[in-house]
Amino acid sequence: MKAATIILAQDPASEMTPHGLSDVPPALYPLLGRPLVTYAIETARSIADATPALVIDEKDAAIESVAGNHVILIKRMASQTQVQAMLDALKALPDQSDPILVTYANAPLMTAETLRLLLERHRERISPITVLGPTAGPSAGPARSNSQHQVCAYCFDAGWLQTHISADQSLHEDSVRELLHVAANEGLPVTTLTIDDPAESLRIRTRVDLARAETALRRRINERWMLVDVTIVDPATTYIEPDVRIGPDTIIHPNTHLRGQTRIGAHCAIGPNTIVEDCLIGNRCRVLASVLEQAVMEDEADVGPFGHVRKGARLCRGAHMGNFGEVKNATLGPGAKMGHFSYLGDAEVGAEANIGAGAITCNYDGVRKHPTVIEAEAFIGSGSMLVAPLRIGKRAKTGAGSVVTHDVPAESVVYGVPARVKSPSSEKREADE
Repeated sequence: MKAATIILAQDPASEMTPHGLSDVPPALYPLLGRPLVTYAIETARSIADATPALVIDEKDAAIESVAGNHVILIKRMASQTQVQAMLDALKALPDQSDPILVTYANAPLMTAETLRLLLERHRERISPITVLGPTAGPSAGPARSNSQHQVCAYCFDAGWLQTHISADQSLHEDSVRELLHVAANEGLPVTTLTIDDPAESLRIRTRVDLARAETALRRRINERWMLVDVTIVDPATTYIEPDVRIGPDTIIHPNTHLRGQTRIGAHCAIGPNTIVEDCLIGNRCRVLASVLEQAVMEDEADVGPFGHVRKGARLCRGAHMGNFGEVKNATLGPGAKMGHFSYLGDAEVGAEANIGAGAITCNYDGVRKHPTVIEAEAFIGSGSMLVAPLRIGKRAKTGAGSVVTHDVPAESVVYGVPARVKSPSSEKREADE
């Protein structure tokens, strides 16, 4: 759609709202894992061909770093009003013949569909300015009210603004108030478009507003997933961030948090009491009361309860990690089992291996991390300590409580502190005893 967009990062009405001790501007308040301004930028980019302009205060370097290369950045000087900064933005936009759409960085629930409707209404050219919100008019501008639900977007003709607004000190601080004031003085009509969903007009100025927005956004996200055959047992206690993706017939149980770029396949069961962040989870997986971060679970793998799958971990197809286990930068091979109370760090475990209760890899010597390799079908006895660097051969076994400090040959058995290979003579001696 051909339109030029200006996003205002500064909300003049926020100056009327009492503030606490935070030095974080409302445009950077975190909403479901993302700064508010990113929602406005994403929506603007989805409805217009041209890159949007973002007007920020000259001191807001933090907003500048978040916006990156996705916008044309316009810095508003301390001596400028908001309208004067908008005039600077107009000069930077590539095509000023199209309608100018203005949105706010602190109105994250505004949808692309509603903004398209606003543009269509403005193109009817009933008036030079079209306002979107529950109410409109000079008395309803953001600078005249403390209500959170106010004008949250508007369109105007660039030529009309440049002709009728002069860059002088008589300008009002708030842009929409100024435009409505000029239109009223000229006897021009103002077209008003009312929003059906009041949540879209929510302008966030306090942490109270932020909590309301998060409740509304979570409801919107959860409903979207339920409509594509994801079961959410209790939407009120399910927290899914916008960039998460979930396959059909997956069940999300209560008090589950799905964050970041997490991808979950079909026919999975996640939760309850689970946190999954930036993970890739295959089909038919089970995660119960556990924490997963930057990890991979292949099809049919399962974790929990009370597991911790840390960065760099990979649970291969059909792998099992039981209660109170922890895996970090390690691979649990296909069909491998790690029952309970065990730790694998910087390790590679082969297919069908068994890690007994309480077994750990001693991977850190106080200076460096060292790897442990456990080959296919090996059996690690309960309470074994595997002092890395170390290799346990195929189908080898360690006795319960062993402290293994040297490589273990395939098919052999080691036991003791320190562990030693069990030989035929030792077997005979034990039998005689």
